[in-house]
Amino acid sequence: MNVPVRLFLGYFLVLGLAAWFVLEVFTEEVEPGLRQATEETLVDASHLLAELAAPDLAHRRINSGDFAAALRAARQREPAADIFGIKKEQLDFRVYITDAQGKVVYDSEGQMLGADFSRWKDIASVLRGEYGARTSRDDPDDPRTSFMYIAAPVFWEGKLIGVLSLAKPTRTLNPYVRRTTRRLIDRGTIMLLVSALIGLGFSAWLSWSILNLIRYARAVSAGQKAEPPMGGGRQFSELARALAMMREQLEGKQYVEKYIQNLTHEMKSPLTAILSAVELLEAPLPEAERQRFTALIRAQSARLQHTIERMLQLARVEQLQSPEDCRAFDLGDLVRQRLASCQPTLASRHLSTRIEAEGAFPCLGDAFLLGQAIDNLLENAIDFSPEHGKIHLSLAQDSGKAVLKVRDQGEGAPEYALRQLFERFYSLPRPRTGGKGTGLGLPFAREAARLHGGEAGFRNHPEGGAEAFLAILLA
Repeated sequence: MNVPVRLFLGYFLVLGLAAWFVLEVFTEEVEPGLRQATEETLVDASHLLAELAAPDLAHRRINSGDFAAALRAARQREPAADIFGIKKEQLDFRVYITDAQGKVVYDSEGQMLGADFSRWKDIASVLRGEYGARTSRDDPDDPRTSFMYIAAPVFWEGKLIGVLSLAKPTRTLNPYVRRTTRRLIDRGTIMLLVSALIGLGFSAWLSWSILNLIRYARAVSAGQKAEPPMGGGRQFSELARALAMMREQLEGKQYVEKYIQNLTHEMKSPLTAILSAVELLEAPLPEAERQRFTALIRAQSARLQHTIERMLQLARVEQLQSPEDCRAFDLGDLVRQRLASCQPTLASRHLSTRIEAEGAFPCLGDAFLLGQAIDNLLENAIDFSPEHGKIHLSLAQDSGKAVLKVRDQGEGAPEYALRQLFERFYSLPRPRTGGKGTGLGLPFAREAARLHGGEAGFRNHPEGGAEAFLAILLA
């Protein structure tokens, strides 16, 4: 199980437990809260009714006076109230009135007249001058018969003459309890789902950031050119920069070591030849021999200089991540310019050229760098072409890229050498002279193409000869 998934599960577990705890507390508090709010309202109503009932109770007409008539009329009312989606079609209340001894003298239901309620908590508390309230069932086995009773003293001329108890069935609170509970659960579920989505988003972002770092590390391990990922937050960006710095330092060390080894190997042969010629020149020699050894020293020195220059060019290109001098140019015009600069060499070898290029090939990049890469392809084609041969150049567009192909009429490359042609310092003998090149031309062309979003390649053409190509992105 990866780190983002573990973090998400831990986050969701903590969030789920917290949401469950909060919902459980709220759900448990819904009904008591509604009861308390209802009790507070009943307190106001009971004291108001007590004041209204006082004249009739004092004049012994509580069952036939205006108070009783008003309650009977009120019980016939149909309020048709819509309380936040809950319909109320009738008034739900019951009123008891006792005398100063706790004996029932009025019952809005007409069932308990004459009963002694002096021991009931609500009545007894008020008779003692305290707050009176109770909850009890008419049928002990039926919770639907539960009532809340709130009692208030009835005074006349400053004297306690009785107690009024206002009752309300608790079943009338059930719709509100269910609705509130349902809303709490619904909102809690939505909150949990939204939080889960936020957690998933965070986990996805974390996974994306970590995967970018993993891909970058793998690309570096495989020796590929890769830009360090800068997204994913400050810490991930800092980590990416640290990895990039480490990679640059390691690559720089390996790069220098490898180049020193390659350069040492390539310089050994010409230096040996130069030293041997110098030793021979120290002894008396005929003029013809002296000139031959002098020419050898000059040729091997030129070879060393050419190798060092090519190595410096390739080293500079390999360290770039993007073209330094980025400008718009037409690849077709650039190919024609580089071909024109090769005309003296072509003429000396009696070689002819043909270009196939229709339309424009707009590109954006370093034209000088690409010109050097084209020179390398042309130089190879010239070196491996037979006398009076032809070199065919073609330009075409393919999948958003401009593709240059350079084909000669030589013998092509041996099969065993095809996979090594783009390795540094690997070179095949030239048919005309038997000498080898620096082995840096094709690697340079490949790196130049990479900088311009493309690639370079080489193959033996099915109709004979060899064909090298260079592909770069069109603008």
